[in-house]
Amino acid sequence: METEKFVVERTRAWVDRAVIGLNLCPFAKGPQSKGQVRYVVCPATDVEGLLASLLDELRRLVGVPAESVETTLLIHPYVLNDFFDYNDFLDVAEAAVQKLDLAGVIQVASFHPQYRFSGSAPGDLGNATNRSPYPTLHLIREESLDRAIEAFPDPAAIFDNNIATMERVGALGWTALLKQIHDDAAGRK
Repeated sequence: METEKFVVERTRAWVDRAVIGLNLCPFAKGPQSKGQVRYVVCPATDVEGLLASLLDELRRLVGVPAESVETTLLIHPYVLNDFFDYNDFLDVAEAAVQKLDLAGVIQVASFHPQYRFSGSAPGDLGNATNRSPYPTLHLIREESLDRAIEAFPDPAAIFDNNIATMERVGALGWTALLKQIHDDAAGRK
């Protein structure tokens, strides 16, 4: 089993090399460079434990100023490793946001090693735009997202740009990048 430190370092390397390095999310560089991304490894091995961690992290995020923690990556390597189970859990995550009366305040974005967009083939390289080393729930402040979108010239083009980027990178390039991410994390241990 990988250590918590390795899980965080591998996820951080993925953010640096894939999310920021390939510009898959033009809004990620600022919070990452300012140290405003909270990386949390959830030790849960069942959905109930993950839900408890999610509720805790939602409360924690709204309880601190954005200048301290802009966003949270809740990494859960020991539960919901099957993408379809994970995808079903997203309804539970949304219900948790609603339960805490955080709709319009916090948004949950989804990342998974087997991520698959609706209607895409499993091997479609476009799916890699949301493929993280581990199942991950990204808790995003809506206010911060709104500011970032206002500052971006054409937010609707992000998805198409990401698909074009993945086509340029290609399957071999993506595989090589994943190896670099793993090696980066192993070197940081």
